[in-house]
Amino acid sequence: MLSKEKRKGHGFILVANVLFAVNMPISKYLLPSHVTPEALTIMRMAFACVMFWITSLFMKQEKVPLKDLGLLFLCGMCGIAFNQSLFIIGLNRTSPVDASIIATTGPIFVMLLAAVILKEPITRMKTFGVLMGVAGGTSLILSSAQAGGGQSGSMDGDLLIVTSGFIYSIYVVLSKPLSVRYSSVTIMKWMFLFSTVVLLPFTYTFVLESPALYPGHSGWEVSGGLFYVLFGATFIPYLLIPMSLRRIRPTTVSMYNYIQPIVASFIAVIVGQDRFTVGKCLSAAVVFLGVYLVTQSKSREDVERERMKEK
Repeated sequence: MLSKEKRKGHGFILVANVLFAVNMPISKYLLPSHVTPEALTIMRMAFACVMFWITSLFMKQEKVPLKDLGLLFLCGMCGIAFNQSLFIIGLNRTSPVDASIIATTGPIFVMLLAAVILKEPITRMKTFGVLMGVAGGTSLILSSAQAGGGQSGSMDGDLLIVTSGFIYSIYVVLSKPLSVRYSSVTIMKWMFLFSTVVLLPFTYTFVLESPALYPGHSGWEVSGGLFYVLFGATFIPYLLIPMSLRRIRPTTVSMYNYIQPIVASFIAVIVGQDRFTVGKCLSAAVVFLGVYLVTQSKSREDVERERMKEK
């Protein structure tokens, strides 16, 4: 039986991944005719940076030592700067289908990194759960691609998405200790500040050249899409991720990546781009079963507790 705090953790990461899922088709619509990948990336970072620092003014101030600022800088580069830059450029070069399929490898990276860095055990149940998630997510995406004709991607775009996923996995694992010591606002205000400062000198010219920012170019669809990407798919999810990591394990957090293709599939059905089938329902069930198995697998604390009992 999950505790109240763990249920909150699952709820936070579920909402974050639903928001990320809706972001993919919206970003694809905006790129590159309305806004360039580089401009959208720095706009997301700068907007979230301002929002988190403003939010922090209304909260208790937390002092962060230099050692943790260094770790926050590394997390900012992995979880925001490089991850978002590579993903958005890769998405511009490949198809949403390819991007979604590649995203299913994330929990594998997290499971391996968590074993090395956090000494989390790789149990049979956890491995089976992750593989079930990969199988369910991939089958769902492929069935949707076949039904809709499928848009082909490019090799360089796919490689950028893979690299983005691996770098993000490093952030998920490294930020676990930070999420216990600091609030999500404190963590994110520093991560987004570092990311914005590093990338702004190389990307601000792309913002000035983006058609979406000039009067008369963009209608409510473009303006609404931009607002959603900046607020709904950046500020809110990145606020929720540390709150989730504080309560549940990194591998479990990463397993919720598989929610994204499920949500994307249902959106496609609602707007008439896809059909609901029994196969899609079964694929979704396999994904949720995989998440459940990872949730029920033994953590490092569980293993250590059993060892102490044996002694």
